Amino acid sequence: MTEPDIDTALKELANELPDGVLVTDPDITIAYSRDMAMLAPSEQPAAVVHARTTDDVVTVMKTAARYGVPVHPRGAGSGLAGSSNATRGSIVLSLAKMNQILEINTSDRYARVQPGVVNLDFRKELAGHGLFYPPDPSSYDWCTLGGNLSTNAGGLCCVKYGVTTDFVMGLEVVLADGEVLRTGRRTVKGVAGYDLARVFVGAEGTLGVITEATLMLRPLPEPPATLVASFEDLHAAGAAVQSMIDCGLVPSLLEIMDQTALRAVEAKHHMGLDLSTKALLLAQSDSGAERAEREMSQIEDCCRTAGATELHRTTDAEEGDMLLFARRQALPALEALKGGSLVDDVAVPRSRIAEFLAGCEQIGIDTDTVIGTCGHAGDGNMHPTICFTPGDGAEYERSKDAFGRILDLGLSMGGTVTGEHGVGSIKQEFLAKEIGDLGLRVHRQIKDALDPQGILNPGKLF
Repeated sequence: MTEPDIDTALKELANELPDGVLVTDPDITIAYSRDMAMLAPSEQPAAVVHARTTDDVVTVMKTAARYGVPVHPRGAGSGLAGSSNATRGSIVLSLAKMNQILEINTSDRYARVQPGVVNLDFRKELAGHGLFYPPDPSSYDWCTLGGNLSTNAGGLCCVKYGVTTDFVMGLEVVLADGEVLRTGRRTVKGVAGYDLARVFVGAEGTLGVITEATLMLRPLPEPPATLVASFEDLHAAGAAVQSMIDCGLVPSLLEIMDQTALRAVEAKHHMGLDLSTKALLLAQSDSGAERAEREMSQIEDCCRTAGATELHRTTDAEEGDMLLFARRQALPALEALKGGSLVDDVAVPRSRIAEFLAGCEQIGIDTDTVIGTCGHAGDGNMHPTICFTPGDGAEYERSKDAFGRILDLGLSMGGTVTGEHGVGSIKQEFLAKEIGDLGLRVHRQIKDALDPQGILNPGKLF
C-alpha cells in the first residue's frame, strides 16, 4: 500500500484541476468535515474538491491512488449516519456542483442525471413532463440524488413505490484507480452479467464515485387523497396498520408519529395539533378519485375498527400538503427540543411496529432520555430520535446508550439496523451483529477487489 502523501497530491491537483475547484483554506474545509449525524466521529480534511465534471473526479482519484490519499465522496451533507465524514489528511470530493439533468426521455421514461441534482428540483422538473420519480427522503428539498444513491435512500412513498435502487437503470462510476465504469442499461429489462449498478447503490461511496445515473421514471400520479387518524394507544395504531396489510391495501404513503414527535412539531410550528394523541397515522392514496375513494374508505374502516379516536379525510391538495408538512418536519422539530439529536433508523416487521414503539418508549424511561419516534409505517422503517442538550456530557452518554439499545431491540425483532440512512461510521458494530462474520468477509472481499488500497471513504460500513 502506498504511504499517504497528501502534500504532493495537493500540489499536483492544484496544477491539474481548473481554477476554483480545489480548496485548501481551513476556514472553508472545516465545513465539509461531517454530515448531520451528531454521534459520528469526524476530522477536518486537508482539502475539498468541488468537482464539476467526471474528468475532475477522474483526476482526483488517479492522484489519490498514486499517493495513497483517502477520498470521501460527499453530496449535500444531509446524511444521518456519518457516511461522508472526513478523516485527517483526506480529500473531500464534493459532487454538489455536478447538478445537471442531462436528459429526460419521455418516450422510454428515463432520465440521466448528475449526482448533485437536488431531489425536489428533479421531481419538479419531471412534473412539467408529466413524469414522476418516487423516492422522497424527508430532506428531499436539499438532499442530492448522488447521496440518495449512495445510501439507497427511501422516503415516505416507499410503501407503494420502493426505494432508490428500484429505479436505477444504469450508472457511470469512477473507480478507486480513476477508471470510468459504465454499467446498466436503458431498457426496461436486461440481465446481461452481474447487476453491477446495484453493487454501487447503497455502498456509501466505499466502492466508487457515482458521477451519472440513469433513473427509471413513472407517469405522474393523480393528486392524492389524505387521511389522518388519531389513537390513544400505540398498539391500536399498530393494529390499524396490520389490518391494512391483511386487507391487501397499498396506499402511496402510510406514516406514523408518536406523541413526543407530535408535541415537538406543534412546539415549533404551532399547527394546532392535538397534543393528547398518543399516535398519529397519516395515509395517502394517489390512485385516482374513484379508486382512491374506495381505498381511503377501507383505510378509514381499518382505523376505526382498531380504535381511532378521531378521523379526518381530505382531497384538498393544500390541506394534504400541510398534514404532510407536519410529518416531514418531525426530525428537525425533535432536534429543536434540546438542540441536539441522534436519529436512529431501524426497520422491523410491520406486525411488530407497535411493540417496537412501546420498546423505544421504555428505553427512554430506562435511560432517562427523551425519545420521539416517527417513521414509515407502511414498510416498518422507524426513526426513533433521541434528544439531548449539546455540551451535557452525561446526557450525551445516556443518549448513546439509548441509541444502541434501540438498534439491539430492532435486531431482536428480526429487523435491520438501517432501512435507508446507511451504516456510515456509527453503526459498524451493529452491522457486524446483523450480517455475521461470513457476511463481513464477503463485504471485505468486494471492497478489496474494487479498492485494494482502501482509499475510498475509509472508516465506513466496517
